[in-house]
Amino acid sequence: MIRSSREATLDGHTAVCTADGEIHAQQVRAFLEAHDIPCRLRGEALRLTHGFTVDGLGQVEILVPDDHAERARSLLAAADAGDLRLGEDTDVET
Repeated sequence: MIRSSREATLDGHTAVCTADGEIHAQQVRAFLEAHDIPCRLRGEALRLTHGFTVDGLGQVEILVPDDHAERARSLLAAADAGDLRLGEDTDVET
């Protein structure tokens, strides 16, 4: 599940969600970048050396440029709701 971040801005970037750890953050980042939305990650360095999240330790905020924030939130909401899942009868090229 993707948690929306508070409305925070940093150098023209807006936090669109908070991920639970580095792996989750990289998944969200890859998803957004696949949709041509550049991302920055912000969080404690501890997440890179220890693979745990306790009481907010290891959480990572995903930041996107302000002009991409609305689209990023919309895509994340659609993904969280399952709207982007492929059906069983969908042909996928390998």
